[in-house]
Amino acid sequence: MKLVTAIVKPFKLDDVREALSDIGIHGMTVTEVKGFGRQKGHTELYRGAEYVVDFLPKVKIEIAVASDVLDQVIEAIRNAAHTDKIGDGKIFVFNIEEVVRIRTAETGAEAL
Repeated sequence: MKLVTAIVKPFKLDDVREALSDIGIHGMTVTEVKGFGRQKGHTELYRGAEYVVDFLPKVKIEIAVASDVLDQVIEAIRNAAHTDKIGDGKIFVFNIEEVVRIRTAETGAEAL
């Protein structure tokens, strides 16, 4: 089992959700986050004053998946979140030791 964490642009969230749904992935956790990488932020004009926005809004998507669908999940996220511009985001993959569904006490892949 794997935990896939993707950091993407906020306007790409619906595209990613649809792409994952198309391959049979329905459960995910979404968190609004801020961050920067090579983008290094940008400047904005507010009431005549210019200021620097260092941390840009992003969306963090976390999905627990079986190892056999990992490549499909990564490809679906990458294709859906891709804009070919700097700041498209990153995908991280972690191993999951154990999963327990609280309601039924199912464990392992059955709990996903």
